[in-house]
Amino acid sequence: MFALVDCNNFYASCERAFNPALEGNPIVVLSNNDGCVIARSNEAKALGIPMGAAAFQFKELFVQHKISVFSSNYALYGDMSNRVMNILATFCPDMEIYSIDEAFLKFNGFDLFDYKEYGVTISQRVKQWTGIPVSIGFAPTKGLSKIANKIAKKFPKETNTVYVIDSEEKRIKALKWTKIEDVWGIGYQHAKRLQNVGVKTAYDFTQLPDDWVRKHLSVVGLRLKRELEGIPTLTLDEVKKKKAIATTRSFDKNYTQLTQLKERVSTFAVTCSEKLRKQQSCCNLVMVFVHTNGHRKDLPQYSKNIVIKTNFPTNSSIEIIKLANKGLEAIFKAGYSYKKAGVIVMGIIPDSTTQLNLFVKEHPKHKELMRVMDKLNNNIGQKKLKFACQDMGRTWKMNQEKLSPRYTTRLDEIITIRV
Repeated sequence: MFALVDCNNFYASCERAFNPALEGNPIVVLSNNDGCVIARSNEAKALGIPMGAAAFQFKELFVQHKISVFSSNYALYGDMSNRVMNILATFCPDMEIYSIDEAFLKFNGFDLFDYKEYGVTISQRVKQWTGIPVSIGFAPTKGLSKIANKIAKKFPKETNTVYVIDSEEKRIKALKWTKIEDVWGIGYQHAKRLQNVGVKTAYDFTQLPDDWVRKHLSVVGLRLKRELEGIPTLTLDEVKKKKAIATTRSFDKNYTQLTQLKERVSTFAVTCSEKLRKQQSCCNLVMVFVHTNGHRKDLPQYSKNIVIKTNFPTNSSIEIIKLANKGLEAIFKAGYSYKKAGVIVMGIIPDSTTQLNLFVKEHPKHKELMRVMDKLNNNIGQKKLKFACQDMGRTWKMNQEKLSPRYTTRLDEIITIRV
């Protein structure tokens, strides 16, 4: 039996967990630089705020309906997600973290358990320990657990936020209730194609011939069809090491000076290096890109990228900073207003299988220095120890005018209790 645990309106729930006065009030969370809406509470959805809405276009509506608006607080959201996942791991050892607010659980050897009761216990524990409400769907396959989760979320009172598909009758009823465009793995184009041949629900999809599904939706669609038929086809995905690691950001304002861009690119390079070391890998290629603001038609436009090969596989922040700045100097052009830049490390290999070079090699002290820096940053707080080429203040320079306190990761912003 599989279960999908999904945090309800996760970003909004994180804000409410530390500010109960927000309970029942509409909430929206904005993207980087407070550009557009990326998360909405149910109350905000009911007011017609669409996902991806440009914040400036809905400013009057926010005021009119007293909608609480927040900048993305990724430090808080990431920490709360870790807390939720750690709680789930105590209930089931086999877990796949699917996203920041979703996880699949696989219950092997739980045949004598009452899944409904067990799910309610999980839901209550997560709510009690973190303040985050969750919906849980149990089913024989991952695909069906997605549908079960939708039912639990759609009918929280009737299901007590937990729904179990444990019979053929429930499976068919759930499939007939689910629109084809809402099926996990069915994108817009596939949904359109299926609707054109009379497929309106997930149940209709399961009635199609296997050959037709394989021809028009490939083997991926055929696996999904079997999942919906109750035949386990998809397993929990193991955490795989990334083949490329990117750190990119839009700036809080237009940058015109090379020194400004160097500071940003250096910070991006450091972040990529930290991620390489975390997964015990090294890179052989470093890409740097810059571009201007495409929305500013009144300004001259320019974009460029460059790929630089390393002399040896490395995960040293010092080496990757040097290469990234070398690339930036090669593509930078004066006279432009730059709005975004990024660093991407590629050609990733395990750090245990690096090819030695007789003529050039990494400084022998870099490895130990990076280990100490990572340990200190992990112990005393992220980004406390920096390189001289980085800004000693903010790490990510974005417009975050409506940022809530980072209650769980910053001692100076910890919640205050008045007795």
